[in-house]
Amino acid sequence: MSVKPLRVVVVMIEPPLPFGSAAARWYYVLLRGLVERGHRVTAFAACSDASDVEKAAAMFPAPQYDLRCYPIENRKGVAAKLETIRRPHSHLFREGVRRELAAVLRKGYDVLHLETAWSGWTALDADPAKVLVNLHYLYAIDDANSSFVDIRTGLQRALRKRAERNLLHRFGTIAAITPRLESAARKITGGKVPVYWFPFAIDSTLYRFVPPQERPTRPVVSLIGSMNWRPSHSAAVRLLTRLWPGIKAQVPDAKLRIVGWRARSTLREYVDLPGVEIIEDVPDIAPYFKDSSVLVYAADDASGIKVKIVEAMAFGVPVVTNTEGIEGLPVRDGVHLAVSDDDRGLIERTVALLRNVPEQERMRLAARELIETQCSPARALDAVESCYRDIIGRRGGEHGIVTLASPPSDSITHSSFAP
Repeated sequence: MSVKPLRVVVVMIEPPLPFGSAAARWYYVLLRGLVERGHRVTAFAACSDASDVEKAAAMFPAPQYDLRCYPIENRKGVAAKLETIRRPHSHLFREGVRRELAAVLRKGYDVLHLETAWSGWTALDADPAKVLVNLHYLYAIDDANSSFVDIRTGLQRALRKRAERNLLHRFGTIAAITPRLESAARKITGGKVPVYWFPFAIDSTLYRFVPPQERPTRPVVSLIGSMNWRPSHSAAVRLLTRLWPGIKAQVPDAKLRIVGWRARSTLREYVDLPGVEIIEDVPDIAPYFKDSSVLVYAADDASGIKVKIVEAMAFGVPVVTNTEGIEGLPVRDGVHLAVSDDDRGLIERTVALLRNVPEQERMRLAARELIETQCSPARALDAVESCYRDIIGRRGGEHGIVTLASPPSDSITHSSFAP
């Protein structure tokens, strides 16, 4: 059973690539799944890396898909700074994106699906009743306990939170990828906007579960993540300064490896520590998961799904994390991963796993099974379609639940990759 084929327009802040940014993994599942279920989809994507345009074109070819990718505009000057103050993160979408999106919407649509609040800058003139905003994080949470740095940073945070709040009040429906975000969105909007929960999904068939005979023989503690994202950076600093010394003291032959975008430049003061390897900007993260005994990821205030934890579980790497790390995941401590919020507990859980290979095997098998069932594309797309149905129902629409024998022949029109 599925929703009657709908005309859906999706706006994303990254192209839908299964091994792109953290959000891009979900975008890949979303776009592919909606089209496979017969919906007529036009997707707009901002591209921070020009090479991703070609990758996305190959993965989502015309005429099967209508995907339009746009490089992010590098705006400079006073006017650009004023626009950033007025509309934080609006630089992600150049004016041409807004014009083309408006042209597509004028031809008619059922749902305008915006991924993250910042996609809302493209849809200020859209019918709010037809707009769905899906939240992956909220600065209202992430910046809530931030300490004072300087006036400029404080102003940026204040403007960002104000813009986030205003955008959430502007549109007719909100979704969130964790119950925590769902609750925060309800509080921000005062219960005046319907809020839904979409379970996070990845395509686990793309992740090869590492067999026991290929796992490292020497104990390797890893942390994998983009170091230009504050949660991953905070997790790395905590591991390097507070956790690793205690782990190393009890497991002398252990090695620590930190891998991620800008890892060496943002963690430059730690690159010469004995027993520590810091690697940045790798083209493929799979070999580093394969060569990990345990992933330790304990970030500070950070809303949303921690995708590297999900990926570790999919690859078959035991995880040690804190409460922030399991947000939105239906996991059980001691079954699917190990959880502790204090340094001593994190050290003890890591050491215990490094010393107990059979326990590693039991945990990683349970974790992989959970990812396959609870983070499956089918489960997430069912929730998305249910939300679409409710949006249309509130408008008095005629779309209902029907069985789709096959996708309509005119489901996709063309693929466009704009310069």
